Amino acid sequence: MDKQMISRALDKALESKGKRKFTQSMEVIFNFRGVDTAKPENRINLDIILPKGRGKKLPVVVFAEQAQALDAQKAGAEKVYGNVELQKMAADKGEIRKLAKTCEFIAAPNMMINIGKTLGQVLGAKNRLPKPIVGSVADAVKQAEARVRLNSRGKYLPTVQCPIGSETMNVGDLAENFEAVYDKVKAKVTESSIASVYFKLSMGAPVRVDVTAPKN
Repeated sequence: MDKQMISRALDKALESKGKRKFTQSMEVIFNFRGVDTAKPENRINLDIILPKGRGKKLPVVVFAEQAQALDAQKAGAEKVYGNVELQKMAADKGEIRKLAKTCEFIAAPNMMINIGKTLGQVLGAKNRLPKPIVGSVADAVKQAEARVRLNSRGKYLPTVQCPIGSETMNVGDLAENFEAVYDKVKAKVTESSIASVYFKLSMGAPVRVDVTAPKN
């Protein structure tokens, strides 16, 4: 992987950030060739923890009770729901649909079955089912804040994209995050199946990067 070329492409993509009233995400776009996404085993469905984080706060919703609920609040969770609130959502799922647009979900393992029964149809359809909390709640919240998803969409088009950070981050950190995503994709579809890669700010123009170009 040509790290200098990656850095130059990120620099160029950042040139178009201008002045916005919000913090733009830096996205990576992968286009594939020779991958039959009509076959389920070839579809991209990856969860990736960005080593340098997302560069802006991602709201995290936690399903937990008692001590774990308190730990989640201390860790800065956006919202914390126990079993009582979960049952209320079963009758009116509007709130969870709204949260699913912008939030990441994690849950105490002992609540996962109940969540599946009450919210599985809503969150499963959006590929937003919560990840079970493993280890400390604080660490689970921190990981959730740095998690991105890379999924095949539409009619399983041969292209996927996800954020690798934000315009506030330096190029070195964005490059490290990109490498973490690239390695996951390469392990799934092989490097030869990656036709092209682009970086793009939310409101910016895409910038192509040849990740396999030889170093100078």
